[in-house]
Amino acid sequence: MVNDFSPLILILLFGFLLLLVHYLAFLFRIIRGLKNLKSTSGDVLPHEFISVIIPFRNEEENILSSLKSIESQIYPENKFEVIYVNDSSEDNSLNLLSTNIKRKNIRVLTVPNDYSINAHKKKAVRYGIENARGQIIVTTDADCLHDEEWLISLLQCFNSVTGFISGPVEFFSEKNLFSKFQKLEFAGLVLCGAGLIGSGHPTICNAANTAYKKKVFDEVGGFKDQMNLSSGDDELLMQKIAKDSDFKVKFCLNKSAVVKTNSNRTVGDFYQQRKRWASKGLFYSDRNLVMKLILIYLFYVGLIAQIIFSFLLSPLFILSLILSIIFKLIFEFHILSIGRKIIFNNLALNQFILAEIIQIPYIVFAGVVGAFGNYLWKERKIKR
Repeated sequence: MVNDFSPLILILLFGFLLLLVHYLAFLFRIIRGLKNLKSTSGDVLPHEFISVIIPFRNEEENILSSLKSIESQIYPENKFEVIYVNDSSEDNSLNLLSTNIKRKNIRVLTVPNDYSINAHKKKAVRYGIENARGQIIVTTDADCLHDEEWLISLLQCFNSVTGFISGPVEFFSEKNLFSKFQKLEFAGLVLCGAGLIGSGHPTICNAANTAYKKKVFDEVGGFKDQMNLSSGDDELLMQKIAKDSDFKVKFCLNKSAVVKTNSNRTVGDFYQQRKRWASKGLFYSDRNLVMKLILIYLFYVGLIAQIIFSFLLSPLFILSLILSIIFKLIFEFHILSIGRKIIFNNLALNQFILAEIIQIPYIVFAGVVGAFGNYLWKERKIKR
């Protein structure tokens, strides 16, 4: 142990305090943004024709449920089309889908083998867009289910100045502890994205529930300069529209617009998913945003470092750790409470403390492997 008030300890404590203040300011921005969101309940639909793009790869367990969900939409059939895009499926999903379609406005395409080889899911979305008739593009995933009013609810958000809509996504409720943790943690991510949009700083969203105007997509260059990345068809595009166009980004605050999907079945699947998500951060074009995310990551690293320093240097680090944890718990619980009130009514918070404990080491670990490691996705080994 060194002197409790040595320059080294004081500098470290001050650094941890600054990281805490920055993180709390970030959470406060989310809270303020969530309170700024307005419900979109109306009956005005866009006049443009709509194209719903659904990429899929090896989804034989989910594809018929997806098709049933999409065919249940009460949106006028003559005003939209659905394009399922097969991305090199190796199972029976393509055959199952093709032989069970009942509506005339649904078709299936297969991505050519030599088309943007490294882009994976993004190439399927891009291929769908290139073959779409719609002036508004809607994207979702083949492992998702939708309320019958999903499409109507999402599209009611559009007006003349809206370029991009981010919709809510949640995991199905399951009884096992691992699924409950994922549902709570994923809801926190969605609410984070919603709050940042509401505060005027669009940062994250989920391609399982997005919509954007085709002319705005073309105006910002679409997925240009991103086709070498395996993901990023959602938030990287949203950030470009917010930054490089005069159109606005909105979050769809409508419970009928919630898209539901399954949580990861195994810890390994969860690890690969979070590693993939973490890999996108360093490719954000906004350097200030990247720096802010690095500071947030350092805050989490600092929580673990304070435990170590309390043994190696001074017990004062335990006090700074407790202070950080208490404020983190208060702010994040408040965000989840707001989210349960405005969009996720069945969100259970009884696993909150456990989720907070697990979250810290996994974020630190995922950040490292996401930045430097490869990952598996849909039976593919993806290189960084």
